[in-house]
Amino acid sequence: MLEHGGGILRAAAQYGIAVPDWLDLSTGLNPQGWPVPAISPRSWQRLPEDNDGLEQAAADYYGSPLLLPVAGSQPAIQLLPTLRPPCRVGMLPLCYAEHPWHWEQHGHTLSRHAPEDIDTALDELDVLLLCHPNNPTGTTFAREQLQDWRARLASRGGWLVIDEAFMDATPEHSLLGDVGLPGLIVLRSIGKFFGLAGARVGFVFAWPALLQQLAEAIGPWSINGPAREVVKLALQDHAWQLAMRGQLAADSQRLQQLLQDYGLTPAGGSRLFQWLHGAHCPALFDFLASRGILVRQFADGPSLRFGLPPDEAGWQRLETALTQWERL
Repeated sequence: MLEHGGGILRAAAQYGIAVPDWLDLSTGLNPQGWPVPAISPRSWQRLPEDNDGLEQAAADYYGSPLLLPVAGSQPAIQLLPTLRPPCRVGMLPLCYAEHPWHWEQHGHTLSRHAPEDIDTALDELDVLLLCHPNNPTGTTFAREQLQDWRARLASRGGWLVIDEAFMDATPEHSLLGDVGLPGLIVLRSIGKFFGLAGARVGFVFAWPALLQQLAEAIGPWSINGPAREVVKLALQDHAWQLAMRGQLAADSQRLQQLLQDYGLTPAGGSRLFQWLHGAHCPALFDFLASRGILVRQFADGPSLRFGLPPDEAGWQRLETALTQWERL
């Protein structure tokens, strides 16, 4: 099993701090998630139906009808490697670990490439998979560059797979406008920007034949009725989305500046997290955890990812801990 953020129960046991006393900055989720209303009894009592308006709400929000709702990105991450014979797959040196794990488990040959080396390596690849912005480094690419890579891969039957789990805060950089072109697969998730990770809802965007393959492999009722109802409403709440993009931009800048003020200049980040890299990261992780603040630790590097505090008390608690760290 791969490790992910949000391991509060394990951290509580390890550090002897009760679960309610933790400040969890480990997940990269929006801590000001979309306010979920009461759910209608009907959504609990009937089998989910695919004509309930979710697909249309998603098509309107994302700007493309070429989509398949899935239970978060995970089913697509696990199934896409099964839809190709063993081939050559390129990824960044550090990315969301579920991607390389499943491609390797299905016999594909994985290679890692720094962003500046991808263009040269592309002709040796059959699939290029990128998290965009990258998780956890925040690396981004110009749309024109991604479009060129898509065309080059598609010319020989290859794929460009883009995981845009953290893209909702900056939709102008999305590649969704190109969905339908050969070889382009885009994954989106409700969990990050909307803060609805527990709903387990995501979407795959691709050409119709591939969506049909995925739908047949996943089977019916992959998303429960209450989750479908909640996500449809969240996708239709344009006022909340607009306001939240502004808030996340300000909060991201605040977190970046806060870390920088205490000698911890981020090496990268996005609107939902900041990323630190360096030999001090393991000690900083332990220092914060001993004070009930959980961040995401990565062994490769080593490095840490800081999510956004949920409220002013959380901001002050983080700053107090960083002040103590600086004095060591």
